[in-house]
Order: sequence, then structure tokens, then C-alpha cells
Amino acid sequence: MNGGIIFLIILGAAAVIALIAFLIYLYLKPKLKKDDKPTEEQIVREEMERVLKPIDDEETARAVEQYKDEDED
Repeated sequence: MNGGIIFLIILGAAAVIALIAFLIYLYLKPKLKKDDKPTEEQIVREEMERVLKPIDDEETARAVEQYKDEDED
């Protein structure tokens, strides 16, 4: 009989912990949804800006432009 009471106390404590966790989740859920996730376009743009650097040397810039023109033909 004593074991049954201890089991009920443990079960009640677990239920209280689960209820508190659920209430915390409900409270934080709107805040979690508020975080704006970047769109695929924003991710691509940021990655291209990170990888591509402007060409400072005029001779190299001309060579790249000529290469682009030849590639289009």
C-alpha cells in the first residue's frame, strides 16, 4: 500500500513538471515564430557577396569583361 502512494506522488510530480514545460512552450512559441528566417534569395545574395569580391585592378577587370563577351558569343 505504501508503494502505491509513492508511485502516485512520483506520477503527480511528473505531471506537474510536464504541465510547467507545456506552459513554458506555449509562452515561448509566439516568440520563436517571430524570428524571421531568411528567404532562399537572401541566403544566395549574402553568400555571393561573401564569395565575390570586386576587382580593383583595371587590367584584370578588362580581361574579365572580355572573357564574358567571348563567352556570350
